[in-house]
Amino acid sequence: MPQSQLIPPELAADVLKTALHRGGEFADLYAEERWSTGAVLEAGTVGKLSSGQRRGAGVRVISGGATGFAYTADLSERGLHALARAASAIADRPGSAVTEPVPVTVPVLGAPPRQEWPEPAQSSRKVKIERLRYADDVARGVSPAIAGVHVSYGDSSRRLTVANSAGTYAEDFQVRNRFNVTCIVRGDTGLQTGYERFVRTVGSEIFDQIDVADMARGAARHALTKLNAAPAPSGEYVVVLAAGSGGILFHEACGHGLEADNVQRGQSVYASKLDTPVAGPGVTFVDDGTVPQACGSSRIDDDGAATRRTTLIEDGRLVGFMRKLEPLRDGAVPTGNPRWQRSTGNCRRQSYQHLPLVRMTNTFILPGPEDRAELIGQTRRGIYIAKLGGGQVNVATGEFVFGTTEAYLIENGQVTRPLLDTNLLGSGPEALSGIDAIAGDLDMAWGACDKDGQRVSVGCGQPSLRIRGLTVGGHAG
Repeated sequence: MPQSQLIPPELAADVLKTALHRGGEFADLYAEERWSTGAVLEAGTVGKLSSGQRRGAGVRVISGGATGFAYTADLSERGLHALARAASAIADRPGSAVTEPVPVTVPVLGAPPRQEWPEPAQSSRKVKIERLRYADDVARGVSPAIAGVHVSYGDSSRRLTVANSAGTYAEDFQVRNRFNVTCIVRGDTGLQTGYERFVRTVGSEIFDQIDVADMARGAARHALTKLNAAPAPSGEYVVVLAAGSGGILFHEACGHGLEADNVQRGQSVYASKLDTPVAGPGVTFVDDGTVPQACGSSRIDDDGAATRRTTLIEDGRLVGFMRKLEPLRDGAVPTGNPRWQRSTGNCRRQSYQHLPLVRMTNTFILPGPEDRAELIGQTRRGIYIAKLGGGQVNVATGEFVFGTTEAYLIENGQVTRPLLDTNLLGSGPEALSGIDAIAGDLDMAWGACDKDGQRVSVGCGQPSLRIRGLTVGGHAG
């Protein structure tokens, strides 16, 4: 953990006093510094190298129901006080409401010195590029049918300081690394792709946890399998979701509806269902920002609150929602339920230029007592989905559409023919209620979550599980 402080506590306290000099109920300061590097290898050539660094701070002031928010890249004492005065002035405008972020321009008195915050187990860019080339060579060696290989890595580090007028002062340092391999093949069914992705909240020691060659071979074999794939059937089917990647379905179709801001705005299908059954017996759904190395994990959230595990659905019953710090709204909770009254460590921002939002960290269904093979063996006819792709969801209704990227037909309890990519349709409540068997093989995947124009990394996952009655939108009857 680096020793220097981005914003010392004494300066943070003075800036917050300036932010509240016109009055107001609450003020906070969020400052961060980020570094990132990346490389892409395509057609056997390293075609894109990137690196970046940025730093800045945002100040929010809440006064009489109005919110003022401003940000700046100047972290000097002068710049931070100018920032605080700007946010205060915005909140003090008559009839003002929540505003879009307003950048603050002040004279910069000289570039701040670069702070050395070394990445754990840092390896050189040369070593990482060698791994890209190795993955490319292995993937192309699987079959002459491989028409293209795309390999990439990226790493990012950030340190942050959060302080507020309620007495919070917190710091954190976070590192994330990713490695991706995508293979393309050409056949009678057209161009087909297969991919493997590994993302973790760790430093370059990620390469101690993955086998680059196995990832390359897996991506190639996935793509080659699709050359013999059949069009997916259409209609209502029993669906068995493989552990891991199916978690994106529950993240999108259920998780967003359990974020308190969506509930408070009446934009959630779960708004009036607290303490009622919303899923099948045995289904427990949690959000947990403390899972080691998971993509949504951190020591604190972007309000400075400690991350934690929050049970949202317990044994099929809705028991709670995700919340961020809400200093003005705790007395105006629609249900008056104390589970609405505290932060659950679910405040996140894309950057210092963005207002805080209620966001998921790592959401997943807890393991059950069944065996994955039994879930398939007990299914006479259905669809086995090994990987889900992207999708869309209507938070107010829970209705979703997701694409499959690796799926197979289940016939008489056996996984048989591979299927071409298709769509999976349904609703979050129906999917939760339709779960009738859960295995014990919980796995986590990475996702990039968009909400209100902000994107953050999240973890999502589930054990292998069986859902009865989802609609598969294929090409053949």
